[in-house]
Amino acid sequence: MTHRDNSALAALRKEYTQHALDEASIPADPLAFFAQWFDEALAAQVNEPNAMTLSTVDPDGAPSSRVVLLKALDSRGFSFFTNRASRKGRAIAHEARVALTFFWPELERQVRIQGKAEQLADDESDAYWASRPRASQLGAWASQQSEPLKNRAEMETRFAEASARFAGNEVERPTHWGGYLIVPSTIEFWQGRRSRMHDRIAFSREANAWRLARLSP
Repeated sequence: MTHRDNSALAALRKEYTQHALDEASIPADPLAFFAQWFDEALAAQVNEPNAMTLSTVDPDGAPSSRVVLLKALDSRGFSFFTNRASRKGRAIAHEARVALTFFWPELERQVRIQGKAEQLADDESDAYWASRPRASQLGAWASQQSEPLKNRAEMETRFAEASARFAGNEVERPTHWGGYLIVPSTIEFWQGRRSRMHDRIAFSREANAWRLARLSP
């Protein structure tokens, strides 16, 4: 790699000025507070506000991260759907403890979550599967997620085969495809502030209660 001048990169800087975090105004339930922030992200027309970085640990101990989409939020936690035979699925089978990160730059906000991944029940996976566009359903059959492909044509052939297989019929949910619920143990809310003096409010679960603490930026 040739040498590059990183001065422009090092000079990239932005002051965060929009909001502040005050413990007195935060709900005792962090999931309720997350729902409030999520609604504000929707109102602000954040680009894909449900995009979240899922971090896992592979069986060899290596960390791995990728962006997935939040598809349900309730009092239990955060849910998404995927191919359970994929790299992320194998990682979760090895180590159920995972992390999620949401970043909403339009609001100068970040939320970090640590918790445990549990497979959703079949009826929940079936309900979401039924809501997906048919092409997405066929794509789930065509893709052996995370496995090598010889070329793009191989993938297109598999999609055509899936289309022919289910022609005239509903597309069944593959047994390897389904949902995960992330049950949070910690949730940290980060609000950008001036001079990098950011607000960080962290909730940690103790028994059946949540404990709140302010963290140094």
